[in-house]
Amino acid sequence: MNSIVQKRITTIRQALAEKKLDALMVSVQENRYYLSGFTAEDSQFDESAGVLIISGRRLVLATDSRYELQASAEAAGFEIVCHKSGLEKELPEIAKSLGIHRLGFESVRLSHKNHSAFADALGKHKSPVTLVPTENMVEALRQIKSENEIQRITNALRLAEQAFSQVLDTIRPGMTERQAAWAMEKAMRESGAQGLSFPVIVASGPNSALPHAIPTDRPLNRGEPILFDWGARLNEYCSDTTRTVVMGEPDDRFKKVFDTVVKARDMAIAAIKAGVSGTRVDKIARDHIDQKGYAGKFGHSLGHGTGLAVHEAPRLSPIKDDRLEAGMVVTVEPGVYLPGWGGIRMENQVVVRPDGAQVLNDANPFDPRVRV
Repeated sequence: MNSIVQKRITTIRQALAEKKLDALMVSVQENRYYLSGFTAEDSQFDESAGVLIISGRRLVLATDSRYELQASAEAAGFEIVCHKSGLEKELPEIAKSLGIHRLGFESVRLSHKNHSAFADALGKHKSPVTLVPTENMVEALRQIKSENEIQRITNALRLAEQAFSQVLDTIRPGMTERQAAWAMEKAMRESGAQGLSFPVIVASGPNSALPHAIPTDRPLNRGEPILFDWGARLNEYCSDTTRTVVMGEPDDRFKKVFDTVVKARDMAIAAIKAGVSGTRVDKIARDHIDQKGYAGKFGHSLGHGTGLAVHEAPRLSPIKDDRLEAGMVVTVEPGVYLPGWGGIRMENQVVVRPDGAQVLNDANPFDPRVRV
């Protein structure tokens, strides 16, 4: 186990002592990796590819035979328990061997079905274990990125930006949103992406007024907004970028909305530094958009943290007042959405530094390519 992971484990153990818990059962995929290096991915068909059980003295990774060798190779310092008939049947014995009475679990991940199965199994064995819900014990640590994590995010971003540049060289009138989205995904995967941060969004014309539009067979046309929102996952870390472009000459409306959004983004980035409220940063961008005549046309939050998950804490939001700290990586993504015409969103990823924000996007991040 490397020193960084060991330090994270130590912090979790301190939190367990403060909460009077004997152990924590970790089932969120990103948290498992963060605390062990175990890279197995859950699917929609699996409740979990495995769980970590972290107690004051011992570290256990319980998984099934599909992942036993992988767990042994990746999770240094963890005892590997291979359960053959479901974790719920093994949990009473694991808890007994670790001397657990109060076992914390990640309430955001454990389903009601599995919680009931665990509780029933513990009850049948007359186990003294009480299952205690917890929130954000690991996620709170993940908000502050090490320089190594920041570099991984940057590498994922570079790959994604290069893919975007390739796609811009190929799009033509008549290409559909769905074809453009596939071209983005293909370019990222062929460049070595581990996967996508999320399904690629390509939305054109009126469809771009939908902040989370799903690509359709609508053809791309000259003179209208074409919104790209995409991200690559590389070495477990995610990038997230949005650009809005136009084929041919933009009209006056496009220019006005575009300039408004870019200015709002740049003003928000200029306000970011350690100690600043995320609500304040959001307000700076939102007030500018309102003053330009687009009040009520920017409905979502200004940004969010990125890392092992593409959406994580902190938030730049009018309703959740997170305090920014050095080492956080956040998106800044204001938008203006006009039903019947379209929308423009421009998004950069930035690192919060003690005295300002470091933009991670590549060369000329404030003067993106607009015309194609």
